[in-house]
Amino acid sequence: MARDLNTNTLFVEQAPETIEKGDAGKNLDDDGRPKRTGTLVTASAHIITAVIGSGVLSLAWAIAQLGWVAGPIVLIVFSFITYFTSTILADCYRSPDPITGKRNYTYMDVVRANLGGVKVQLCGIAQYGNLIGVTIGYTITASISMVAVRRSNCFHKHGHEATTCNPSNYPFMIIFACIQIVLSQIPNFHKLSWLSILAAVMSFTYASIGVGLSIARVAGMMDKHEGGGAHARTTLTGVTVGVDVSSSEKVWRTFESIGDIAFAYAYSNVLVEIQDTLKSSPAENKLMKKATFVGISTTTLFYVACGCFGYAAFGNNAPGNFLTGFGFYEPFWMIDFANVCIAIHLIGAYQVFCQPVFGFVEKWCNKRWPESKFITSEHCIDVPLYGIYYLNLFRLVWRTIYVIITAVIAMIFPFFNDILGFLGAASFWPLTVYFPIEMHIARSKIPKFSFTWTWLKILTWACLMVSVVAAAGSIQGLIKQIQKYKPFETNQ
Repeated sequence: MARDLNTNTLFVEQAPETIEKGDAGKNLDDDGRPKRTGTLVTASAHIITAVIGSGVLSLAWAIAQLGWVAGPIVLIVFSFITYFTSTILADCYRSPDPITGKRNYTYMDVVRANLGGVKVQLCGIAQYGNLIGVTIGYTITASISMVAVRRSNCFHKHGHEATTCNPSNYPFMIIFACIQIVLSQIPNFHKLSWLSILAAVMSFTYASIGVGLSIARVAGMMDKHEGGGAHARTTLTGVTVGVDVSSSEKVWRTFESIGDIAFAYAYSNVLVEIQDTLKSSPAENKLMKKATFVGISTTTLFYVACGCFGYAAFGNNAPGNFLTGFGFYEPFWMIDFANVCIAIHLIGAYQVFCQPVFGFVEKWCNKRWPESKFITSEHCIDVPLYGIYYLNLFRLVWRTIYVIITAVIAMIFPFFNDILGFLGAASFWPLTVYFPIEMHIARSKIPKFSFTWTWLKILTWACLMVSVVAAAGSIQGLIKQIQKYKPFETNQ
């Protein structure tokens, strides 16, 4: 307990007991790091946690903009695109051979090994900019779900039209940040399995509740319709120009909804880090492809169910989020439980997205100042009910500062989710489509203007257009938010 340790890297810890016993060799992988223990289950949990966010509950709104024809088609198309590009990215984890080659620990390492040049820096800007933006966005979204619990109870007590049920989000952002300060002391991605599994279970739970409530609402409306009552108005082409929206709003909303669906599947910004947790037998790329199939297929199932049943339940007036936006008021206890599940899921998802940022900064600082004991020394602390925990002061200070900064930004810019939409548009194309396809072409030595090269390029340019129009939609929404923005204003 009174012992200090110097480590060569803070990104992956090596248990000192292993070194002291002299049997480190059999506990190390081929790169000299501690044996990875990740499995199909843990990798799938990481993927589901990263992919399924509370945005799944806004897909009813996206389907409402596109309608019964284009909506489900866009969902299915982007699930296939994401699965395809994720599988070819999984082959790039080792270079040059996908099974026996040298490991690449981060997305930047993968791009450096396969493409090189200025593309490495562009990849870093896109990846880490997106990761930082996501953690800020999750702080806002988690606080909205926490507030929704308070509002749901208030509406149940005072009636659905009560005007006093508008608590501030800020105290809940602070609570969320305090929880993240503690969880951010989890050393690295390799220690996150339990949290990702918990978060994945929570995402299944609240998505299932959303689907169940939507089905119940549709069934109730069908009974009313048979008795002459009203029902939700849905159309093949979505919201109707001149009835629901103007022609310009229809265009912007269509762009935004296509972008929302495309970005809802993206997890390439953490794919390499997830793959780096997998044990080496069976081969990491094969296991990652299986995990990708499990993750994407499970996600698609929930996306289609939530999007289509939600649209059937609410029609062209579908809210942005039918749990926090109070598409449902009763049963209030179930709405409360679903929102608690959302908050717990986002607590875990925050860690999945911030750990690569932590690892990047700590690895860089360790190389930059290798003699600094503040950065490299670890102190053994015997924690009751946990065991030995290796405390690093630099990790404690810098990660705490990071969480505080993201929380403050979330408080200053409560409309940051519109900014996040733009960041998603800016990073979706390079991280999910461009880099994986370019690396696949380079590794496979696909001849220019061959059939395979041509359709890969067509896919690349088509996805670029999706990113451009989605970015335009996000900018238009951001301009509207800025026009009515007042810092630290309590939500009404």
